[in-house]
Amino acid sequence: MKVNGTHYRSLWWDNDQSVLMIIDQRWLPHEFRIQPVETLEDYAAAIVEMRVRGAPLIGATAAYGMALAAQKDPSDEGLQQAWTLLNATRPTAINLRWALDRCLAALTPLPVADRAAAALQLAHDIADEDVEINRRIGEHGLTLIRDIASRKPAGEPVRLLTHCNAGWIATVDWGTATSPMYQAHDAGIPLHVWVDETRPRNQGALTSWELGSHGIAHSYITDNAGGHLMQHGQVDLVITGTDRTTRCGDVCNKIGTYLKALAAHDNGVPFYVALPSPTIDWTVSDGVAEIPIEDRAEREVSHVQGLLDDGTIGVTQVSPTGTACGNPAFDVTPSRLVTGLITERGICAASEDGLAQLFPDLAAR
Repeated sequence: MKVNGTHYRSLWWDNDQSVLMIIDQRWLPHEFRIQPVETLEDYAAAIVEMRVRGAPLIGATAAYGMALAAQKDPSDEGLQQAWTLLNATRPTAINLRWALDRCLAALTPLPVADRAAAALQLAHDIADEDVEINRRIGEHGLTLIRDIASRKPAGEPVRLLTHCNAGWIATVDWGTATSPMYQAHDAGIPLHVWVDETRPRNQGALTSWELGSHGIAHSYITDNAGGHLMQHGQVDLVITGTDRTTRCGDVCNKIGTYLKALAAHDNGVPFYVALPSPTIDWTVSDGVAEIPIEDRAEREVSHVQGLLDDGTIGVTQVSPTGTACGNPAFDVTPSRLVTGLITERGICAASEDGLAQLFPDLAAR
């Protein structure tokens, strides 16, 4: 997508410097900063500190981390050590482990001398595949938006609600939940997107920044406003992303997604989840019982970063001093609350049969 008229991916390989470049998302939406990732420890820190974030982007970043490891120490032991370091960075998003496992499986059968070049090419392939997957998710999601638009008076926008940031900066490009929005806007369909702020890190601000850069009409709302808007008929469709989806269609996503699904269910609003197939964890059936939920630092809740009156970026404390804060980063929405799953192969029911029909090759493993 574009920033100030220039096309960017969320990460890219600089051939001149032989280094991965990333957009440091900690400073968005107020500052657009680019930085290199130069050591394996820096790769791990970039994921932990959420310089890169979003399940697909974490997976692609980890693949480039394995490429660096294959360059520095391509032995079996060296690759395994890199796998262990990177796998420990964030426990919930399954794309991380998917990318690491894919790299290890592809590289270990090769002669040691061939591993560095093969690892870098594989990282490029994973990044390119993510872009194409998300483009196709957008094509399938566009059919939902087009159908709603066809039933509206001419010129009346389709009103969508999304939670967190499942946009292009959470992937390599296009995004998951935002891809249908971009494609609908580019097709000339009037839209208005309600963007949840998504405390505690206010990642909805990233979605707002993205949509604004693309010219899509939107409003940034408090997390608790969505149910009210649904009650008053101001939401036609909810689309969110996901960090891990079970083989039975339970969806793990940023904390607060479950409450949006409950409100949508109560008000008869379709609730769809956009997901690339690497986000499906075929080894898990019960999302609530089996998916590990990351607990993050209390400071993310007690303090807020933002643009100060003098134009600088600063941090301020919002909670009483000494108050304990809880910070579960994700929740699980049971499949019964999900209208459908939007994947690169089409839209299916949020169920084991629905996913297996679209992905028989993966479900059978």
